[in-house]
Amino acid sequence: MNTFEKLRRKRSRSYTLASLPLVIFTIVFVLGPMVYMVILSFLTRAESWGVVAEFTFDNYADILEPVYLESAVQSLKLAFTTTIIVCAVGYPFGYFMAKLPEARRRLCVMLVMVPFWTSSLIRLYGWMIILRANGPLDSALMALGITDAPLKLLYTYPAVLAGMVYALLPFMILSVYSSVEKMDWSLVEAARDLGAGAVRAFLTVTLKLTLPGLMTGIILTFVPSMGLFFIADILGGNKVVLIGTVIQEQLMKVHNWPFAAALSVILMAMTSAMIILYRKVTGSKELEGAI
Repeated sequence: MNTFEKLRRKRSRSYTLASLPLVIFTIVFVLGPMVYMVILSFLTRAESWGVVAEFTFDNYADILEPVYLESAVQSLKLAFTTTIIVCAVGYPFGYFMAKLPEARRRLCVMLVMVPFWTSSLIRLYGWMIILRANGPLDSALMALGITDAPLKLLYTYPAVLAGMVYALLPFMILSVYSSVEKMDWSLVEAARDLGAGAVRAFLTVTLKLTLPGLMTGIILTFVPSMGLFFIADILGGNKVVLIGTVIQEQLMKVHNWPFAAALSVILMAMTSAMIILYRKVTGSKELEGAI
């Protein structure tokens, strides 16, 4: 065995030892709970408390009931609508923010991150004050003559949508900003020199180069919006019921843990599909760039 081979094996052992804590953490706190949740979803609920070790598919069959299907459809609808609005607002914001002078760019980044310094619950209660009847928004609309009477904005679907967009918009802005900031602008200039217009250069060069950042923002928006049930509870009352709300009720009130686990598995499958799509899109773009 030569010196190079000994050094390679030594480095391999050092890398294995260094990564051991991460492997243990992943098994105990990520893989373990996921496996337990999948197993629990196939068990039977006990009559009084807990579960019985009897294999069944009834928990997944119950998901097909209209009330739970409606919650799943409403969750998907809210997630897609939130993602579309966040993309429409966050992409231009992050794009133009990255093109600002350095001093203004730092100021904008700080302002985007300021909401993270405050508890999300406190911020949502602030939205309750804004959207309530005779609140600041109502008073402003009536003062401008847009409305004649107080509006019922709170505890509605638009209120929940506004809360979702507000909570998740910074993730899209920062993802796009990071992607645009690292972009090679000489490629855009080359496209313009070759005769491409501003719109064509954006669609063929800029958009493709910033697609990984856009997809990251979509993942960071779509996946959480499927499970942020507390926003629906606070701003929507009982009128907007999401899958996360049903899971909470099954755990805390009904104590039907196997059914809650089955709903969680379905939710995890839907979010995993988005992550797989993200990896395929970004992987293909990286491959195109390498070629």
